[in-house]
Amino acid sequence: MMDNVLVLVRHGQSEWNERNLFTGWRDPDLTQLGVQEAIKAGKLLKAQGVIFDIAYTSVLKRAQRTLSLIMENLNQTDIPVVCDQALNERDYGELSGLNKDEARKQWGEEQVLMWRRSYDIPPPGGESLKDTAARVLPYYKNKIWPDVKSGKNVIVAAHGNSIRALIMYLEELSAQQIIEREVATGVPMVYRLTMHGHVEDRRNLVA
Repeated sequence: MMDNVLVLVRHGQSEWNERNLFTGWRDPDLTQLGVQEAIKAGKLLKAQGVIFDIAYTSVLKRAQRTLSLIMENLNQTDIPVVCDQALNERDYGELSGLNKDEARKQWGEEQVLMWRRSYDIPPPGGESLKDTAARVLPYYKNKIWPDVKSGKNVIVAAHGNSIRALIMYLEELSAQQIIEREVATGVPMVYRLTMHGHVEDRRNLVA
């Protein structure tokens, strides 16, 4: 049995992940592999004996479906679920819907890499990771953290960059450290936090 934990999990592989497209706030569903990743995440959490009190997710179906599949495999489908666009993926603006190789041809490999991997340079009409953190972190501090602090077990099913923003804050990482951090699809990250919100323990659950 695990108590007083915060679990972060990126959605399973989406249809646009598979097609190598910039997704952002667009709303594709999971692939069959993504479904399998979510089911596996649920089974890994069940093996740890985690019983959740509340769940948070974005308004995008790939994150919501991942959460639903996890909770079904935990036999915990009756807990409150809060959906909020504050947890949405980074908005890729004009890159959204483009194949990443096509984007490189249009803007050049160096420019696209800068948009993807810099901390504070947004693509045209979109958000940087810094911009994403500016909406994710207030939401965490005002909504999610109070639940964790009160002793609840909380799961957050979200997206690569909204989760990066949370990781950066929780683990006190620099901008350079967080842009180098990969967040795998469907892998639960289990945090134990102190009363002051500092990380006491963190581990990824993998088979």
